[in-house]
Amino acid sequence: METVQAKGDVFYTALKALSKKEQEVVLWSIIGDRKLRRLLENLSDRIAIAAERDQLSRPLRAYIREREVSRSCASLIVVVYR
Repeated sequence: METVQAKGDVFYTALKALSKKEQEVVLWSIIGDRKLRRLLENLSDRIAIAAERDQLSRPLRAYIREREVSRSCASLIVVVYR
């Protein structure tokens, strides 16, 4: 795991060293790649789950409706980019 972490740190450091515009180009390229976008979506889901873990429960339908709105906004971002 140390090698994976080291590689991740090198990539992150390189990304942070880029200008804001260059960072955007890299991130949009990642979003445009189907496999990497799926990975980002999985990470996003994990972040959402972690954030929700300490909150009171709510009806499933309300949660699904909220997620659909969130995902449709993300889809619009990808469509606008293309």
